[in-house]
Amino acid sequence: MSSNNSLVGASLKQKLVQNIPRCDQTARSLIQLHRREPSNWLTYQHLSFLKRQYVAKNNSELHQRAIPKQEAVLTIVDERDDGVERQVQRIPTIDPVVADAVPQSEDVTSKTKPEVKPTTEDVAVQKDSVSNTALISDETPHVQVETDEAREARLDRQWKQLKVDVTDLPDIYARLAKIKLTALVVTTAAAGYAMAPVPFDPVIFFVSSLGTGLASCTANSINQYFEVPFDSNMNRTKNRPLVRGQISPLHAVSFALACGIPGVALLTLAVNPLTGFLGALNIFLYTCCYTPLKRLSITNTWLGAVVGAIPPIMGWTAATGCLQPGALLLGGFLYSWQFPHFNALSWNLREDYSRGGYRMMSVTHPGMCKRVALRHSLGLIGLSALAPVMDVTTWTFPVVSLPINLYISYLAFRFYRKGDRSSARKLFFCSLWHLPMLLLLALTCKKPRTDQEDAALPPASSSPLALQS
Repeated sequence: MSSNNSLVGASLKQKLVQNIPRCDQTARSLIQLHRREPSNWLTYQHLSFLKRQYVAKNNSELHQRAIPKQEAVLTIVDERDDGVERQVQRIPTIDPVVADAVPQSEDVTSKTKPEVKPTTEDVAVQKDSVSNTALISDETPHVQVETDEAREARLDRQWKQLKVDVTDLPDIYARLAKIKLTALVVTTAAAGYAMAPVPFDPVIFFVSSLGTGLASCTANSINQYFEVPFDSNMNRTKNRPLVRGQISPLHAVSFALACGIPGVALLTLAVNPLTGFLGALNIFLYTCCYTPLKRLSITNTWLGAVVGAIPPIMGWTAATGCLQPGALLLGGFLYSWQFPHFNALSWNLREDYSRGGYRMMSVTHPGMCKRVALRHSLGLIGLSALAPVMDVTTWTFPVVSLPINLYISYLAFRFYRKGDRSSARKLFFCSLWHLPMLLLLALTCKKPRTDQEDAALPPASSSPLALQS
């Protein structure tokens, strides 16, 4: 039995010894195949992404960290040395050296490895490297030398003198003066003049409207001059003339003075001093109080409403020469209307105002923003009911104005309940037609004048600075 086992073991050993060269040849063929088509083989490198990150959980918190990158190690299989694998540190790429350093490098290599005899392939590679180095040394290094003319041309492209095309000035002035806002200001001033219980004078009406428009252009231009650094951060105002550099700040201030001085002079000398005083006061409030307050407190909205309420009062005083309850009532209409109008507008511009650094109710106090809009929308109904009580309109006006006042109040209530972009947009667009419609209804329902009232009113050309009720 033991002899049989020894025979089986001897035959098995003989077969293994015979198969060793065959297995070695098979391994060599597999290595050669891998080198020819490495993309067809699945190696450990395809699975290395599994080791790039790991997740550790400590103290019930999840932390994800990356394994630090190790130094690159190149594995080389030397077939001439019975397949022994050796790990060789990867040598970083060395920049090509000049030709003078080539013999020195050859000497160093010859000293370090004197026993290695170069083969024919090594000699050919060495000759190619020497020839390439010689070619590199023969080429002059490319150094860009900028001439004086090129430097002046480059600086001229970067810093060129600001030139204004005369044909673009009307459009620039219109945007600098916020022509749409100025048109609204002039319209409300004209409505105040038309609502005054005095005979209509077209000359005074035209001069007062012109002076009010010039004063509005001044206020808007100085406002843009102060807010250039902040307007550049807002999508809504980044295309204004001063932000884009279409005109210089000195040009803008000169335009503001060219509008403000004649405007206030017209209101003071051609209309009456009270109207001129109100125009100058409105410029001061808008530029020196409202503009800086926008970055300090949300009370800027109430101050801005006061600024917007003054133009219809100016129209009334231009016609009568004095302040009366009717003028304050028209100012109250504008004061209350501005809250649903501006709060709805600023609600969809909260991101812009936040980037610009402006403290608006919609940004810092969103709940108050919605409540104030609803409160003043309902206040328009009460002000409409006061108009016949103060002998400004007939009792028809509260009735015919009730539908539009109820509608804007309904939209304000929806804005208060939902507080989304859609409800704010609907309230804003409703306010755009609500104010002209309300003033038109008030004009059609204006209370007729009596002879006693005409005799009691002072002439418009006088200069009564005292407030009368």
